[in-house]
Amino acid sequence: MASVRKFKAESQKVLNLMVNSIYTNKDIFLRELISNASDAIDKYHYLSLVDEKVPHQDEYEIRIEIDKEKRQITISDTGIGMTFDEINNNLGTIAKSGSEEFKSKLKEAEQTHDVDIIGQFGVGFYSSFIVAEQVEVLTKSPYSDKGYLFKSKGQETYTVDEVKLEKPGTKIILTLKESTDENDYDRYLQEWTIRNLVKKYSDYIRYPIKMEVTKSLPKYDEDGKVIEGEYEEKVVDETLNSMVPIWKKRSNEVSDEELNEFYKNKFMDYEDPLTSFLFSAEGLVSYNALIYIPKRVPYNLYSLDYEKGLQLYTKGIFIMDKCKELVPDYLRFVKGLVDTSDLSLNISREMLQQNHQLLKIASNVEKKIISNLEKMLKNERDKYIEFFDSYGVNLKFGAYDNFGEKKDLLKDLILYRTLNEENYITLKEYVEKMKEGQEFIYYASGKTKEAVMALPQLDLVKKQGYDVLILTDDVDEFLITILSEYDGKKFKSINQGDLGLLSKEEEEKFDSLKEEKKPILEKLKEYLKEEVDDVILSKRLSESPVCLVSGEGLSFEMEKVIERMPNNEKVKAKRILEINPKHELFKAIEKVYQSDDTELSDYAHLLYNQALLIEGLPIKDPVDFSNKMVNLMIKSAK
Repeated sequence: MASVRKFKAESQKVLNLMVNSIYTNKDIFLRELISNASDAIDKYHYLSLVDEKVPHQDEYEIRIEIDKEKRQITISDTGIGMTFDEINNNLGTIAKSGSEEFKSKLKEAEQTHDVDIIGQFGVGFYSSFIVAEQVEVLTKSPYSDKGYLFKSKGQETYTVDEVKLEKPGTKIILTLKESTDENDYDRYLQEWTIRNLVKKYSDYIRYPIKMEVTKSLPKYDEDGKVIEGEYEEKVVDETLNSMVPIWKKRSNEVSDEELNEFYKNKFMDYEDPLTSFLFSAEGLVSYNALIYIPKRVPYNLYSLDYEKGLQLYTKGIFIMDKCKELVPDYLRFVKGLVDTSDLSLNISREMLQQNHQLLKIASNVEKKIISNLEKMLKNERDKYIEFFDSYGVNLKFGAYDNFGEKKDLLKDLILYRTLNEENYITLKEYVEKMKEGQEFIYYASGKTKEAVMALPQLDLVKKQGYDVLILTDDVDEFLITILSEYDGKKFKSINQGDLGLLSKEEEEKFDSLKEEKKPILEKLKEYLKEEVDDVILSKRLSESPVCLVSGEGLSFEMEKVIERMPNNEKVKAKRILEINPKHELFKAIEKVYQSDDTELSDYAHLLYNQALLIEGLPIKDPVDFSNKMVNLMIKSAK
């Protein structure tokens, strides 16, 4: 006679919450039931080793069956099953966790066997009612002579009947709800749907998940030869899951070809990745990770709709497609996955609770990626340069972000073009090659190396034979400002301040000349008072007549970058016009100043606009500049 019982814990309210709120993704019911089945087999296998009442089994399996006529899905396992009391404890009490109780008993007994228990049976079981109008559970435990049938429609009561079952295990039969315009339950009766859900969520369950599937197979004649062009539909037993995750194999057991194929299939890329990193950790937090760097930069990597993150698995069970907490923003381009058993999940396994284990894993993964990049730079320089050409700007942003919080971690991974070197070099290599007596690490900014090399500000630095870092990315100067120095050597822009290249004797001569030319410089400054902050003689020019430099702080390149940003106030770097006192042009200006002071204004503005053009800055009035040039040419021709 059936035993009719009421659910505990105000079951109707709780069940409604479970079905309508906690499990927002209907597809995961199958993941939960398969996870519980795997859990039950784990328990059986362990107990068969330590308890003579539990007979040994040679093979374990999980099986899925579809009955379209009855609108039923059946998930069965060869696991531990349940006794009458366990049915009421695990299924009759919402959120009762048989798995958690089993683990706590093992801990109390101080057992050390490797038992990998997936999750909370009572909670996961109730995901069934997302798709089912009725759930039946046929189960038998090796600790009971009787089998039992649990039956419920997920309302206030459930029934438990005794039934005759031969072997231990559990079979869960879901009678699906009728489809509506909002919810298509019929699709769960399709082989391809079940196959896809197993592949997505449960591909790496350690036991085979089997199902009978219909396949179109070649026909054979009486002699066993294939009849060309003829096929027949046959029902065959098929294992739906891979079972052994590639990321849980040792690195020496997996070929590059296997890793590449896994990447292309898993992450929908037609090209092999640039590289891959397979690593694991054991200790306070244990995990396996498989990281890929795509060969090509994703087309939307820098757009707002790009979602970073690694796939997250727990004990081989797929939990989340893009867990953004696992990678910092500057590594947003990496793809891959992390599998761990040490995370605290919420009861639905749909959302990860914020916890220190996740942060620890994320920190370890970041350090491992950086470590592998360091090895690539050291041992596979050409490959690293290919990586840096694609993703170097991300590393620069990572070093600059949060006021340089990670600059020490990343500064040796950043490569630079330089004035004297054809190939990239690191800051360490720059310092090692510095000439004797060189005090600073010099740098210059521009759109390209060619544009930088044409800057007149490089005159004296070139003459000294010093190398200069060439900065072409928007973030470069901001990063240099954050770095401040490297290995005790401060950075110095060729476009700001005193370069410190003159000897004591040259400095004294320069100071004397500056005092001598003060009247003409003040006059030029008066004419350009709306344009520049100062007009001075230049220490940095040896061949060129004029250049425009910025004051300390904001540089011209920073000004350009900030002005391109949306919703930013206009900013302007301090402008200083420097004139080469040794150049013939300055001597010509002196003659104009001495003979006809009124023409000096035109010369001043021509000099300033020339300096703007060299610096790549816009001229305020191109027509006026052109007219002044024409007038000057006419006067020179007379």
